[in-house]
Amino acid sequence: MLLEVRNIRKSFADKRVLEDISFEVRSSQAFGLLGRNGAGKTTLIRIIMGVFPANEGEVLIDGKPIDYETTKIGYLPEERGLYARKKIIDQLIYFAELKGLSKARAIQSIDYWLDRLDMSEYRNKRLDTLSKGNQQKIQLITALVHNPDLIILDEPFSGLDPVNAALIKGIVSQQIQEGKIVLFSSHQMNYVEEFCDNVGIVDHGHMVLRGNLHQIKREYERNKLVVSSTQAQNIIGDCKGISDIVSAIPMDEYKVMLTLTSSGKKKEIMQKLSLAYDIDEMAVYEPSLNDIFIEYAGGTDDEVEEGGDVK
Repeated sequence: MLLEVRNIRKSFADKRVLEDISFEVRSSQAFGLLGRNGAGKTTLIRIIMGVFPANEGEVLIDGKPIDYETTKIGYLPEERGLYARKKIIDQLIYFAELKGLSKARAIQSIDYWLDRLDMSEYRNKRLDTLSKGNQQKIQLITALVHNPDLIILDEPFSGLDPVNAALIKGIVSQQIQEGKIVLFSSHQMNYVEEFCDNVGIVDHGHMVLRGNLHQIKREYERNKLVVSSTQAQNIIGDCKGISDIVSAIPMDEYKVMLTLTSSGKKKEIMQKLSLAYDIDEMAVYEPSLNDIFIEYAGGTDDEVEEGGDVK
């Protein structure tokens, strides 16, 4: 299956929210849809889901306008939409039936996912008795209960501890391996890098960057080296006198980043360093998705949390 988003434009009154947005995703792929808050991602997601139409452009499945009667879509919103005081099993059945499942089939699928997510013991509990992370897991079940073809995940790891995050990671990977199309929207760039070969960055309604993440990284000049050594401080001091090295910046006590005058100097500098110092590791620095996001989405360094999360 191929999802194509072609030349989407959307305005509300006199305000243009989306301008000529295009991308495509195939089965067994995840596409990272990124952007700062207010960039237009939610509007685009709602257009893809058929919540409201675009002013221009189209959403296609296998070259034809998406048929919302036959294309099953699972959506995990950033803001939860469940009923806090209702019993979990009752509302899961309700949402499953809204998506076309019989009650018997709904219960079968719900019990599978409750077990898969280690949530069976909460089957008859009220939602408001659960932790934030466990509520997120229940919300995920509503997105997956009907075995959707297209899965849209908006901040799926919000509120999860490392154990539950690992559990959800396994489920997302499983869905991709089973041939689903996954749209992945998150500010936690480490997760996007893990799942998505292709990304698109939306800024002020424009798709400012789109493509294969590995190729995007390769397009950056490869003139930086990350050197790990117990002699990092000596390397910093000695490199100040080498004309081919623009700067030597400590990354931590045992790691330094060297910026060279050109990528053509890498081999020569690496040879010199390996002969002169006790080197544990030396590699060409590639920008992270977090670095790329900040560059294209107009952020600043003080907006970035440790671990590559963008506020």
